[in-house]
Amino acid sequence: MNTRTKHTTVKFTAPFSLGGVDEFQQPGDYAIDEDDDWIDGISWLAYRRVATFIHIPAVSSTLYLASQLVGIDHYELEAALEQDQEQALGTIRRIQQ
Repeated sequence: MNTRTKHTTVKFTAPFSLGGVDEFQQPGDYAIDEDDDWIDGISWLAYRRVATFIHIPAVSSTLYLASQLVGIDHYELEAALEQDQEQALGTIRRIQQ
């Protein structure tokens, strides 16, 4: 089976938590890797998501910019990003009032 990995960056404006990650993470940009498998045997090209990973700064590392790769649920990441965006919009609305 052929696998592809899509690399993206997401931005959190507030502290957040995800399953698989032990503690709250600070706001900022986070690298995301999504692995998709090619679905064989159909007449058109299609993939299905099989894994999602977030790059978290390594706590115990002495290396600068070291990170650890943590497996997370894709839908939980989407929900956390949506919640973060709603919080940011709420803050903007309060400032404008």
